[in-house]
Amino acid sequence: MSLDVAQRRALLGHPGGWIATGFGSGLSPLAPGTVGSGAALLPWLALRELPWPAYVGLVVIAFAVGVWASNVAVSRLRIDDPGAVVWDEFVGQWIALLPLVVAPRGWLWILAGFALFRLFDVCKPWPVSWADRRIAGGFGVMVDDVIAGAYAAIVLWLAGCAIA
Repeated sequence: MSLDVAQRRALLGHPGGWIATGFGSGLSPLAPGTVGSGAALLPWLALRELPWPAYVGLVVIAFAVGVWASNVAVSRLRIDDPGAVVWDEFVGQWIALLPLVVAPRGWLWILAGFALFRLFDVCKPWPVSWADRRIAGGFGVMVDDVIAGAYAAIVLWLAGCAIA
């Protein structure tokens, strides 16, 4: 669902709306979730240089900011989990790529982490599907992608252990 001009103004008229849309990446007319996940890779390239405890702390802060920003978006648009809100994809993608912060690998691993996160986010295995349907508001917008990111991180980590 694309937003009309009035909805875009309402959303982007608040700093929380800019954050919720992944600084505009969620306004893509095609596959905003995938575009948001891809946009999340840009800051990740810098964030991966942090020591992993600092990286985890930053992801926790990004989650809290995302709950707030998603609540702003939900209240301004009066839509539960609007497609333009992609900050949850940013945080989920950063969680999925955590194994590459702990044990850096090449670009194929980054693509694998991206693909795994998108797979779990789109297919929504349990409990991702449960959280997506049952938990409302900004926390609900964020938590299903956190779980999808955790699933992707586990698979990526296990694949790295199997190859090492």
